Amino acid sequence: METTVVDVPERGRFEIRLGERVVGLASYHVDGGTMTLPHTEVDPSMGGRGIGTALVAGVLAAARERGLHVLPYCSFVRHYIQEHPETVDLVAEDDRPHFGLEPVPR
Repeated sequence: METTVVDVPERGRFEIRLGERVVGLASYHVDGGTMTLPHTEVDPSMGGRGIGTALVAGVLAAARERGLHVLPYCSFVRHYIQEHPETVDLVAEDDRPHFGLEPVPR
């Protein structure tokens, strides 16, 4: 069964679904050009299957498509960004030190 990441703006979250079942979510808030990401969670029975990674990848792709910067308050999102340096540019340069992220090499 395929997973899909779906934006549910009326609930302030992205959901990752396995078929029709919601197996994880990432809460967010957009203010101006910034998407704040305070929390992600995945159904414990789905752990170790890459669901959280797929969820965060989808959320960050959506932020990029919308031209938004992100504030990765969620530690899982921060870790993903650290492990995928091609996404560091989604965090505004001035905000990176606050989240322990290195500037993008130029």
